[in-house]
Amino acid sequence: EGDEVVADARSSELPRYGGMTSFETGAELFASFEGYFAKDREVRQQIRDVITELELCNRQLNCNIDVIHLPKAIDVPSLERSCGEIMGRAREHFATLKGVVPQEQFYKYHDFWKTITQSLVAKMSLLHFLSHYSLLDKEAASNLLGVSASDDPKEFHLPLEDYLVGLLFMCSDLARFAVNRVTAKDYTTPLKIAAFVKELESGFRLLNLKNDFLRKRYDTLKYDVKKIEEVVYDLTLRGLNGS
Repeated sequence: EGDEVVADARSSELPRYGGMTSFETGAELFASFEGYFAKDREVRQQIRDVITELELCNRQLNCNIDVIHLPKAIDVPSLERSCGEIMGRAREHFATLKGVVPQEQFYKYHDFWKTITQSLVAKMSLLHFLSHYSLLDKEAASNLLGVSASDDPKEFHLPLEDYLVGLLFMCSDLARFAVNRVTAKDYTTPLKIAAFVKELESGFRLLNLKNDFLRKRYDTLKYDVKKIEEVVYDLTLRGLNGS
C-alpha cells in the first residue's frame, strides 16, 4: 500500500495539460506537426508544377528574342506580337502561382520563382528597349507579369531586387547585341545602346548595394559597359559613328 502511495505521488508531479501528461501531449503535438509539413509539401509541389510552365515560357521567349543577334534587319512589331503571346501565358501562370502561395507567405516560397522572374524581366526590358529605346520601369514590368508593383510582403509582387537583377541581365544582352549590330552594318543602334547603358550604370552607382548576388551582377555591368564602349570606339576610328 505504501508503494502505491509513492507511485501516485510521483505521477502527480508530472506536468499535465488538459488532463494529459506532458508525454501524451508531446506525442499529440508532434503528430499535429505532420499536418503542417504535409500541407507545405503539397504547396511546394504545386509551385514546382507552375514553375515548369513558366520555364517553358522563358525558353520560348529566348528562342524568339535570339533572332535579334542574327546579321539582318529586325522586325520589331512581329517580335512584339510573338513575345506578347508568350507573356500572356506567363501572366496566366503567375495568376495560378498567386492562388497557390498562401497569403502573407510570399518570401517563404519566393526562391522557387526568383530566377525565372529575373530572366523574364530581362527579356521584357530588352524588347521594350528595341521598341522605344527607353527603360521599362518597375510598374510596367509588374503589369506585364500580372503581379503587384508594391513591395508589400503581404502581396504577390515583383521585388525590387528581382527587377534590378533583370535590368543587369538585359545589359549583358545589349552588350552582345551591340557587337552583332555592327556585323549587320547597323552603326546607329550601338550608339543608342551605349548612351542607354551608361545612363543605367550611373543610376546603379547611386545605390548602396550589399555584397550579395545583386552586387555581383552590378560588377558584371562594368564589363558590359567596357565592351560596348569598345564597339563605339571602333566605329569612331572607322568614321562610322555619324559624327
